[in-house]
Amino acid sequence: MADTSSFDIIIIGSGPGGYVTAIRAAQLGFKTAIVERAYLGGICLNWGCIPTKALLRSAEIFHYFQHAKDYGLSASNVGFDPKAVVARSRAVSKRLNDGVGFLMKKNKVAVIWGEAALDAPGRVTVTPPNPQIKADPPKGALGPGGYSAKHIIVATGARPRVLPGLEPDGKLVWTYFEAMVAPAIPKSLLVIGSGAIGVEFASYYRAFGAEVTIVEVLPQILPVEDAEIAAFARKAFEKQGIKIFTGAKIAKLDRTADSVAATIDDGKGGTQTLTFERVISAVGVVGNTENLGLEKTRGESRAQRHRG
Repeated sequence: MADTSSFDIIIIGSGPGGYVTAIRAAQLGFKTAIVERAYLGGICLNWGCIPTKALLRSAEIFHYFQHAKDYGLSASNVGFDPKAVVARSRAVSKRLNDGVGFLMKKNKVAVIWGEAALDAPGRVTVTPPNPQIKADPPKGALGPGGYSAKHIIVATGARPRVLPGLEPDGKLVWTYFEAMVAPAIPKSLLVIGSGAIGVEFASYYRAFGAEVTIVEVLPQILPVEDAEIAAFARKAFEKQGIKIFTGAKIAKLDRTADSVAATIDDGKGGTQTLTFERVISAVGVVGNTENLGLEKTRGESRAQRHRG
């Protein structure tokens, strides 16, 4: 019987970094396994880039319908169904998720389902995944147990960053997880942070009628982009009716049963309090490096190296 616990390469994490590496390693002749605890394809395919673009595509088409006359067309009584928009987005992700599973099988990459931790150089223990994560393993996946490999690659991705006082609660204050599957469009929305995640959701919800406000602590929106591009984007967003505060921060969030009062510090000595139905915290991401057992190996995270 073939040994299913020993490999040349084990990759922890099946996002774009992990699954592409696994495919290439297998193509080069290495006996390869990939460990995943939730969704093949990682955040990008399941809760990030791909489903967000599907939502934005629906918003774009709705926008075209609203401006049909600009194209010499006519359309009346145009509406939208938020649940159907979300369902389409989830279906797109599911199709790509299934595609990653197919690629693993095609390239003879073993999928190990569960939480991985490094015991020692070359040794990985996989335990059952968190039961709160409602995801089924692909057919034929290996389960919890001890595994060994000559080489181990950590590609565990990231999760939403949480700042004190801005903690998401899943109801009033969302991360991208909740924002991705909202069954209804809130009348008013505060987006904290204006990186790619923040402006994409701001644009999506504004297209479907929400009154959207963005608060960014740095001097420009899209802080990592060229200043000229950021200025062009800001002008376009404001033309759509999005209100934008830059050089500002949220001093406090006061939550009630169905709304959030946000105190905005404008960075110039002034404050104002505005009320919103929902808030999206889009203040960046943080790497999934906890409980991996890196301290038991010679490995280190890039963040650890920079701190040193």
